[in-house]
Amino acid sequence: MRSAAASARSLSAHAVARVLREAVTLDAALTDALVAADTKLHPSVRSLSYGAVRGYYRHEAILGKLLSMPVRSLDFLVRALLSVALYEIEDKRTPEYAVVDAAVQTAKATDASRAAGLINAVLRRYLRERERVDAEIASRPATRHAAPIWLADRFRADWPVRWTQLLAASDSHAPMWLRVNSGLTSTAQYLAQLEKAGIGARAEDRVPYAIVLTSPCDVQELPGFAQGLVSVQDLGAQCVAFPLALAAGQRVLDACAAPGGKTALIAERQPNLQHLTAVDVDPHRLSRVRENLRRGNLTAQVLAADAALPATWWDGAPFDRILLDAPCSGLGVIRRHPDIRLRKSPSDIDKLPALQRRLLDAAWGLLASGGRLVYVTCTVTRSENRDVIAAFLDATPGAGIVPPEAWEGWPGLGEADEFGRQILPGEAGADGFYYAALTKQ
Repeated sequence: MRSAAASARSLSAHAVARVLREAVTLDAALTDALVAADTKLHPSVRSLSYGAVRGYYRHEAILGKLLSMPVRSLDFLVRALLSVALYEIEDKRTPEYAVVDAAVQTAKATDASRAAGLINAVLRRYLRERERVDAEIASRPATRHAAPIWLADRFRADWPVRWTQLLAASDSHAPMWLRVNSGLTSTAQYLAQLEKAGIGARAEDRVPYAIVLTSPCDVQELPGFAQGLVSVQDLGAQCVAFPLALAAGQRVLDACAAPGGKTALIAERQPNLQHLTAVDVDPHRLSRVRENLRRGNLTAQVLAADAALPATWWDGAPFDRILLDAPCSGLGVIRRHPDIRLRKSPSDIDKLPALQRRLLDAAWGLLASGGRLVYVTCTVTRSENRDVIAAFLDATPGAGIVPPEAWEGWPGLGEADEFGRQILPGEAGADGFYYAALTKQ
C-alpha cells in the first residue's frame, strides 16, 4: 500500500500534468483529483500542486541545464513529477535524499514508471550541481521568479522601472484578506472573535471592513463564516466601493458579476439601493453569486445573460451605477492563480481588449445621464486598462472621466494614469487591480 505522502505526490503530479496538457485551471484539476481522495491528503496535495505550478518555469529552466534533451520533449506527467520534487527541495521541509527517493517511487507507481531512472539521475545531478545551477538561474529575473519569457517581456514593456518588482510579487504567496459584513458586525467585533478563535489578524484602516490574516486558514475555521459575518476578498477588490460612490435609491448593475464578491460588497455597503442586478454569461458560476448573497442575507436580481447583448435581458430602465468587472488576463492575481502563467499566451491577451471594449460599449448604453460606470480589471497591462479607456473616450461623445482625486475615501493606493489608478500586486498586500470611473454627461 502506498504511503499518504506518496499518494499526495501522485495526486499532485497528475493535477499539474492536466494543467500542462489540457490548460485547465489548477483549481479544476485539483477538484477532480481530490474527489475520491482521503480528506487528510487534501492540504498536502494542494500545497505540492500550487508549489509545483508556481515554480514551474524556474523548474523548467533548472531541468534545461541538466537534461541532454529538450524539457518539452518529456511526457507531461514526468515533467510534473520533476516539478513537484524540485518544489519539495526548494521548500526544505523534507530531506533532499527523501525527496529523490519519493519521486522515484511515485514514478514507479504511475504511468511514468519507465522514466523512474531518468528522474533519479536528474534529481541527483541537481543536488550535486545545485550551487552552480541555482546561481545561473538567479542571474535572470524571469527564471529567478518562475516567469515565462513573454510575461517578463510584457511587464518590462509596460512597467520599465518596476517590471522586476512585478515578477517578484507574482512569485510570492498572497495573504488572506477578509471583508467584514458591516450589516451584521463591526471590524472591531470580528477581530475580537478571531482573537478568541486563536487566529491572528489585523485591520487595514484605510479600507473599511478589510482584515488580513497573519496566516491563511480554511474558511470553515473563520467564526461566523457560514452565517455571512465575513467573506474572503482581496484588499484590491474591496477598493471598488470608492469609485462607485454608492447611495440610497440607486439602480445598480454588476455586469460580469461571477463569482459575486463585488455584488455582495455592493449590497452590504448600501442596503437601501432601489435595485441591484447581477449579470453573468456563465450559469454555472452564477451559483457562486447566489451562494454569496444567500450566506450574507443579501438581495439582488441574478441573471444568466450576456452583458454585451443587453437587448436579450435589459428591461429598459437605466442604471445609476454600473460596475464592469471586465474579463481580463488576470496578470494581477498570478500569485493566487499561478496556473495563469501556464495557460495564457500573448495571443490570448491580445484578443481581450476587443472584448473589453465591446462590453464597455454595451454597458454605456444602459447608464443613466449623470450616472457613473466603473471599469475594473485584475491585470496590469496597459492594453487592457489605460488603452481601452482612451479608445472608448475618443469614440464616445458625452463620456467623461471622474478623476481619482474625486473618489471619496480612496486609500491612496496605486499609480495614476490619465484616467484611473493601477494598484500593483503586493502594494499594501493587495492584488493588482485597475480602476477607472466614467460619467455620462
